[in-house]
Amino acid sequence: MPINLFLARHGETELNAAYRFQGQSDPELNQTGLNQARFLAERLSVISLDRIISSDLRRAQSTAEIICERNICPLRIDSDLREISFGSWEGLTYAEIQALDPQALNAWETDWISNSPPGGENLLSLEKRMQGFLEHLKEEMDSSTILIVSHGGPLQVLICLALGLPIREYWKFQISTASLSEIHLTKEWASLKSLNDTCYLKKCK
Repeated sequence: MPINLFLARHGETELNAAYRFQGQSDPELNQTGLNQARFLAERLSVISLDRIISSDLRRAQSTAEIICERNICPLRIDSDLREISFGSWEGLTYAEIQALDPQALNAWETDWISNSPPGGENLLSLEKRMQGFLEHLKEEMDSSTILIVSHGGPLQVLICLALGLPIREYWKFQISTASLSEIHLTKEWASLKSLNDTCYLKKCK
């Protein structure tokens, strides 16, 4: 039997709203993000979850805790689900990085898989983290329904790994704040059942 794997991105923060690089900086959810998390929890309340696994960053953990209030189940915190680190660029807008660090930005954009922001991670490092997480999940394989609460980058990479796609394809999978995706996963195959569902968030606007 496959694992029913639901993938949720955390709700909005002030850095999201200002289009600033967030990475492993640790802001809380803003009011919009709290509302999004509540609507996500309502959406998930009709699903019987066996457990929730969340990133340790506050925006993800707070989202997971709000979901747990509606859908009582064990919550596990896993630092492997952290967002990719943008190093010294965290908290800055793209325009600010262009002005402050154009050479490093150009190098990163030339090869964003292997190169990293100053003091940050590259995509290969994130891929290694998520590969380890996925392998551990498969080792515990049972017919569970599991919710992962994480960040855009890790969830995009996790989808690529589950589907056997090259890591360079990760950007093709849009993962909006407080969105929900679903994968059916076995040790041999995976099926993407839904991607980036946000229809339940319309009441937030």
